[in-house]
Amino acid sequence: MKYDYDIICIGLGPAGMAVSAMGAEMGLNICAVEKDKIGGECMNVGCIPSKALLRISKLKYSAEKLETEGLLEEGLTKVKTPFSNIAESLKYVLDKKTMKMFDKVTLLNSDESASFIDPHTVKVGDKTITGTKIFIATGTQPMIPPIPGISDVEILDNTNIFNLSKIPESMTIVGGGAIGCEMAQAFSRLGTKCTIVQMDDFLVPVGDREAGELLEEILKKENVDVYNSRKITKIEKDGDYSVLHTDDGLSIKSEKLLMAAGRRIALEGLDLEKAGVKYSRRGIEVDSKFRTSKKHIYAVGDCNGGIMLSHAAMHEGMIAIMNAVSPYSSFKFNNYVVPWTVFTEPQISYVGMRESELIKKGIKYETHSVKYGDYGAAIAEFVGEGFVKVFTNSRGKVFGVSIIGEGSGEMINEWALIIQKKIKLSSVLFLAHSFPTMGFLSKRIAEVWVMKKMKSSFIQNLCKFSFRRG
Repeated sequence: MKYDYDIICIGLGPAGMAVSAMGAEMGLNICAVEKDKIGGECMNVGCIPSKALLRISKLKYSAEKLETEGLLEEGLTKVKTPFSNIAESLKYVLDKKTMKMFDKVTLLNSDESASFIDPHTVKVGDKTITGTKIFIATGTQPMIPPIPGISDVEILDNTNIFNLSKIPESMTIVGGGAIGCEMAQAFSRLGTKCTIVQMDDFLVPVGDREAGELLEEILKKENVDVYNSRKITKIEKDGDYSVLHTDDGLSIKSEKLLMAAGRRIALEGLDLEKAGVKYSRRGIEVDSKFRTSKKHIYAVGDCNGGIMLSHAAMHEGMIAIMNAVSPYSSFKFNNYVVPWTVFTEPQISYVGMRESELIKKGIKYETHSVKYGDYGAAIAEFVGEGFVKVFTNSRGKVFGVSIIGEGSGEMINEWALIIQKKIKLSSVLFLAHSFPTMGFLSKRIAEVWVMKKMKSSFIQNLCKFSFRRG
């Protein structure tokens, strides 16, 4: 049977964009369907606009510090409401840059959700299309927890926070992960009194406890209140404000309430049953090649319930389209590591196995760390807070890496390659790193590792013997 398209891609976030753009360059006939905005959450209401807001707040905060220290003239630290400027910048990027990727793709931008009629047929509005293979890349949406009283107050989440017309005087943030921490620091620096409330024991709980605790210290210095290990019992409306209550009697009153407590899979309206695709509330079921229970239908990105990161979604899209093109391909996502970064100041980054995983699996490991505060370049640049921590075995195999500090989002990529390619610390030691960059701290880790080896009496005696023989 001949179908309308080689591939139908439902959703044009990071995963769908990778599938559609790569498929078109391969010469395939692609139809991409998007209900909302091209670029998905990341481009429009996620990682990109949040980075713009963080940059603006950082500039303001840095200028205020210089002014306080008498290095900047008074009155130069006022910032206009940034949201309209962010929106204009995003529109330019989308219109002038991103859309060029889809010159060879048929785009269906409909207000209505795509839905399956059968395993090869999709309905979009009043249009019905068929595809040889179909990719589902519908992503996730903010999760609003069922807290008593929450429906009585106005809620902010990542989909509407960038639509604010002014900087609020106060904001309570539910959740201490990436979104919660980034927005707390950004809005605090813009003048909002911010409070983080969460159930977890430390900030950014998917990462390293020591890093999360250091970030908490830094945020508190910037006038952000942090309440860990708290259960929210109810939320009440008080005029134009909301009051959040916790199980230990804490009450927090604020002008705005931001929900940053997780994501839920977006599968509404797809009618997956008609396509014979199995799924649960945790996402669409896929195999190692991202094929669903119907082998010609793939699910990539957040909708399969895997690693919910934009760059992971892009990677999944790339792997899945390669697998779809060739039945003999063996690209498996589990063969690749995925680093991540929280873009606070300092940044928190991680890749590989966490220390808690190593302990749980009974893996013997060593911990090697260096502090930014012991590095001359970091001190000279006033970025001495942070550390690089690496978990290895005795032979220098790297299991996991935690970095909190200036430039960690760039530095973590080297460690991702080290883990993925099974490169040992001995090779890192003999790689000359540009100096004085923050990345030089990665070489310092290898130096610390080898110096510990040199404390062995056997190694010392061997070195003495070899030296004297020479």
